[in-house]
Amino acid sequence: MGMIALDCADCFATWRAQARTLLGHGIDPAEVTWGQGPMDDLLAVPTPLPEGPGPFHARIPAALLAQLEQAGRYRGEQRWNVLYEVLWRVAHGDRTAMLAGDRLGSELQRRLKQVSREAHHLHAFVRFVPLAPELAQSLQLDLIAYHEPAHDILQSASQHFADRLGRQRWLIATPHDGIRYDGRAIDYRRQCPADWLAWARNAEDPGAELWLTYYRHTFNPARLNPDALRQHLPGRFWRNLPEGPLIPQLVGQARQGKQRDGQALEVGRQPGKRITGTPGQVEKR
Repeated sequence: MGMIALDCADCFATWRAQARTLLGHGIDPAEVTWGQGPMDDLLAVPTPLPEGPGPFHARIPAALLAQLEQAGRYRGEQRWNVLYEVLWRVAHGDRTAMLAGDRLGSELQRRLKQVSREAHHLHAFVRFVPLAPELAQSLQLDLIAYHEPAHDILQSASQHFADRLGRQRWLIATPHDGIRYDGRAIDYRRQCPADWLAWARNAEDPGAELWLTYYRHTFNPARLNPDALRQHLPGRFWRNLPEGPLIPQLVGQARQGKQRDGQALEVGRQPGKRITGTPGQVEKR
């Protein structure tokens, strides 16, 4: 018997409906696979899902469904197969599949942590560009940003910005999806419209030079820890940050000796001001 080949279009709701049918008909995880586009598995055949709910009924913990939905945002190999295997084991009474001490549970928990961390990265590293009044009026937007998340966290994590930016209208575009807020409601698109992507990729920040000057002069080479920097600010985000091109330069200067005396030299080059007066009364000119 070949494997049942399915495609849920990376949509959790579609996968959940497919998994419910498979589970109801007792189809083992080893007999089904999810993929995108042409199947490269010679054993996979385009067998349709069985009709109807099937005779098997299981009580699934609500906590597991929440975990599966969260882990479904993880992009990686066996993205949906792993979730069905977890579901199958729990449905048949083995709840250790949800725990980190289990081989499968450990993979589930790892994916949950990766997705949660990527949501944190979205909140920390999205840089909105304020639009000029004329352009803001034309696009009906105040702020715009481009971001490249490693996992599908844009929809679930973007309420953060709606809660904090008030009535401001904003847009976040990614290579996969996009989200827009008009000050009242969120408009999420699983496929980012081409115009949204173009606006975000080509937005010019009017305050970029000021920010770069501030960043360059507040960077302290004496306190640089390159490993901690990359841990908390992964290099894959640098290219989409205004200060990103500066970071390798500043790190290189720190490693070449600026870590010891760089800031003192920069201060020494400043013209300064002449101070006159008595010790008890100083006048600056």
